[in-house]
Amino acid sequence: MRTTGANGVGRVSIEFEVANYGDVAKARDGELPLDKVRRQTITGLVDSGATKLVLPQAVVKQLGLPLMDSITVRYADGRSAQRRTAEGVFLELLGRHGTFTAVVEPKRKTALIGAIVLEDLDLLVDCQLQRVIPRDPRGAIHEIE
Repeated sequence: MRTTGANGVGRVSIEFEVANYGDVAKARDGELPLDKVRRQTITGLVDSGATKLVLPQAVVKQLGLPLMDSITVRYADGRSAQRRTAEGVFLELLGRHGTFTAVVEPKRKTALIGAIVLEDLDLLVDCQLQRVIPRDPRGAIHEIE
């Protein structure tokens, strides 16, 4: 489903998986059974006009993610607030994955994927076709210079 925000930036709703990176690393090293990795499939809004990954507090708690410092966030309507961050969010979307820091929103019910995740996973928002697509289907390409 596509919606357009007040700033004209396209938004696409998508389902993806998040997990506790500490658990993922332990499972990779054989220290934790795969079925014990704390993970959750959630729905979120991909918004290329947003910067960071935002997760509902309930998801952060269920994954057992460590809370870190507070940061100042600014909402589309101009309000500002202090929000905690959570580290070690392993995110998998369209067969690509990365580990991110997320802003924790106490009352939010869905996630928000911003530009940092899109850039790192080398994904594009196709607003016309209402979908998220890899820039190159063969894999992520990272510009370094």
